[in-house]
Amino acid sequence: MWFDESVFYQIYPLGFCGAERENDFGEVRRRLGKIEAEIPRLKELGITAVLFNPLFESERHGYDTVDFYKIDRRLGTNEEFKELVKKFHEAGIRVVLDGVFNHTGRAFMPFKEVLEKREGTDYRFWFNINFYGNSRYNDGLDYENWEGHPELVKLRLENQDVQNYLMDAVRFWISEFQIDGLRLDVCYLLPPWFMELLRRTVNACKPDFFLVGEVIHCGNFQANICPERLNSITDYECFKGMISAFNSDNLFEIEHSLTRLFSSQSWALYTGKRMLNFVDNHDVIRAYTALKEKRNLLNLYTLLFTMPGIPCVYYGSEFGAEGDKSDLDYKLRPCIDEVDKTAHGELVAHIRKLSEIKRGSKALCYGSYEKATLQNKNFSFVREWEGEKIIVAINISEGDCTVRVEEAEGVDLLTGQVRNLNDIYLPPFTAAIYRKN
Repeated sequence: MWFDESVFYQIYPLGFCGAERENDFGEVRRRLGKIEAEIPRLKELGITAVLFNPLFESERHGYDTVDFYKIDRRLGTNEEFKELVKKFHEAGIRVVLDGVFNHTGRAFMPFKEVLEKREGTDYRFWFNINFYGNSRYNDGLDYENWEGHPELVKLRLENQDVQNYLMDAVRFWISEFQIDGLRLDVCYLLPPWFMELLRRTVNACKPDFFLVGEVIHCGNFQANICPERLNSITDYECFKGMISAFNSDNLFEIEHSLTRLFSSQSWALYTGKRMLNFVDNHDVIRAYTALKEKRNLLNLYTLLFTMPGIPCVYYGSEFGAEGDKSDLDYKLRPCIDEVDKTAHGELVAHIRKLSEIKRGSKALCYGSYEKATLQNKNFSFVREWEGEKIIVAINISEGDCTVRVEEAEGVDLLTGQVRNLNDIYLPPFTAAIYRKN
């Protein structure tokens, strides 16, 4: 499918466009032009799909939806977003939206009616309401919320009317805007039958529709990556493994995860399945900030683009943007105008090259994974698919090293250098991606 060969770029629209933190539900602010202006640059970077975090009408950060049929007025109008999607498609870039189906904001109209009419409205069946309790907002009733956050009201997905509302909204965004996929927020809380309902709904509209679930734990979610449910899930295990391994000079850590998840061993969890990979996103510290040895930044992205799965670059991080989780995570989601686009030109060029290599290699898109060599500060692995063999070698140390894989010749796709794969020389803080001749 198209997504298996894609390079994703994640945009948090409210932050990217410099929107106000609170929605006053007043006049429309037209800011989507900031995103449209970036399309030529993204195409040049090698991006083939963009993943938008929430852009439906919400109260604050986007995950507190109040209208599933309307673009947040702090960004623009539905008509303007439709034109934006068209521009992306004309550039050959697919568009995936964030589907927040587990909960809503308190200003969601059905919930507001429950607060006003209590037992006098059928919308009470859309939520898990306790009319004998009292919320932290002193509503005179209580309700189930998302993980202790009373501003996020949990939906009763088993309610038929809720299902109809959400599935109609999904059909609306596909038919009216021609979107290509959905990221399912807190997918680990969605029941399997809901994923199956969603899959049937989107397949009826667009058979190659992409569904990726946000799964933040490292448990076994493999049963849900199947034709009846999801195409992919977020790979938090390898994200954590990469950052920790690089910072502790212990590549055994990330290699353990790669083998556990993707190798040919019978107990490997996700062999033949492609997870959505990242080195940072809107919920975690920026990669450049997290990485202790900044000279390993290129190596980090080399691993991101060559390990099994689908690489996703978070907006601004291609320029080495920094950000931590202070100030309610807002430092992770700056306006694109605040990002220094002149910084780290070597990283931009490297990601552009990696995108080209990834899209040009079936082995990197679909191939098997096997460890070749492993030491604390360098390791190599092999990706194979239908006769194509790729050998990736990474050195995260201050010293040079030689990696010995096999007696054969190959060309380094990063530099064009040809050498024997039993004698791969790596200078400090460098990597090589060899295609066997």
